[in-house]
Amino acid sequence: MRIYKKTFLIVISFFAIYVIWGSTYLLNKIAVAELAPFFLASIRFLTSGILIFIIAMAMGVSLKLTKHQLLNVIITAFLFLVYGNGVFVWSLRFVDSGFGALEAATQPLFVLVLMWLIDGKKIQAKSLIGIILGLIGMCMLVSQEELLIKEGSLLGMFMILTCVLSWSYGSIFVSKANLPTNYFVSTGYQMIAAGIMLAISSLLFNEKWVSPFNWSEPVVWSMSFLIVFGGIAAFTAFNYLLKVVSTEKVATSAYVNPVIALLLGWYVLDEKLTLQSIFAAIVLLTGVYFITSKRKLKIRPFGR
Repeated sequence: MRIYKKTFLIVISFFAIYVIWGSTYLLNKIAVAELAPFFLASIRFLTSGILIFIIAMAMGVSLKLTKHQLLNVIITAFLFLVYGNGVFVWSLRFVDSGFGALEAATQPLFVLVLMWLIDGKKIQAKSLIGIILGLIGMCMLVSQEELLIKEGSLLGMFMILTCVLSWSYGSIFVSKANLPTNYFVSTGYQMIAAGIMLAISSLLFNEKWVSPFNWSEPVVWSMSFLIVFGGIAAFTAFNYLLKVVSTEKVATSAYVNPVIALLLGWYVLDEKLTLQSIFAAIVLLTGVYFITSKRKLKIRPFGR
């Protein structure tokens, strides 16, 4: 009975990191069509952070952290959630959700190059092949004429790549930083810190704040799903899987999420799915496979 329960939990957890995280690109795209991006992200992370703290306190988990840990939490929150996610959501106003997900899939490539530049970590031949394939796939993706002529698409594509760079450096920073030992608590603090910084950014950019009572039904459902499932449930599933299965298996979400995002964007929002985009996705994700397979890269899942 215990074996069946564990198997069920593993299957549900993989569903969470594959399908739920893959759907967050679509949900952010729906929400940002109506809400200002930094306002949207601040509401999402503040609410998720508060809910995490409530759950942690109910479970009797300590919320204590040192001043040094607090500083690291703020830095991590900025790299991951303020710039990495907040600016990413802003960029979705100019590019399709599936396209943004494919750009985000280059994160392992960025992490590998940064590890080489910062730590002098040698790049293996297999990983080098992955980097080359990733670059070829990205070139195929961004060179499509219909994308280049679309207003704001070049800016959106460039800003997403800077978000991937920020998130990738954050993955390296986290691997060395002194953070609260309980990952659930650490995530809660990061979300609260990011929510505050995003709210300040929203005010500085003079964004329009809209009461939840005035949100349309699709936005209410999207935000609710992002907060409860995209944030709390999927992150919990991710950390559970890291304890019970190999890192390589968990890393498969890096090349499953974009496929889910592409299909959902095409099916729900009628986003154009060209033959060139499909080939680009195959080449790019093959490169990601070469990089992530058999490597224990400490990569935080991007943009979820």
